[in-house]
Amino acid sequence: MNIIVYVKQVVDVAEIKVDASTKKPILIGIPQKISDMDKNALEEAIKIKEKHGGKITILTVGAPDAKERMKELLAMGADEGILVHPPEHADYHVNAHLLAGAIKKIGAYDIILGGEAPIDMFSAQIGPRLAGLLNIPQITYAQTITVEPHKVLSERNLGEKTVSMESPFPVLLTVTKESNTPRLPSLMAILASSSKPIHEWPATGVAQEALVPKVKTMDI
Repeated sequence: MNIIVYVKQVVDVAEIKVDASTKKPILIGIPQKISDMDKNALEEAIKIKEKHGGKITILTVGAPDAKERMKELLAMGADEGILVHPPEHADYHVNAHLLAGAIKKIGAYDIILGGEAPIDMFSAQIGPRLAGLLNIPQITYAQTITVEPHKVLSERNLGEKTVSMESPFPVLLTVTKESNTPRLPSLMAILASSSKPIHEWPATGVAQEALVPKVKTMDI
């Protein structure tokens, strides 16, 4: 199985404080981390690899310092990382196109995994957008994932009910926080991860108009 796990570096929302005078969140100096449910996605990828073999590639769009967060994911069990540099003010539209361009450059894959939503914005947009751009099936809000020789089976959480779904390969799945408990890397795994590569790519295979944000944020 060739598995791609897309992740996002976010601020640790538990550490955010509000400026009493402006009533705005103070984001400067806040610790950053990989979004929690993205680690659930990686844990699912590791479990699949342990059972079926294969390779796990971590993919993110972000600033150069995201490499430090990616090292933790390599220690957990990923095989390599790819960091794509975005233009300024990139929104979900831009980031989805950058991820899709990077995945096309990677080439053959069987499964793409991601968290249900990032903990900073919680929009749940990237998974469906990415599946649409790649023209592949998607299963969102996956609680369980079972990989068989020619298909993936999943229990999908719809709140009041659970729906069983299946899909051929390639397929994109987003997982919920209830899907598993991400492992903590051992000291040996942390040391071994230092030899795993993290590649830095510019925007690749993306039309210039796709790099123009659709959302404009105004400070009023």
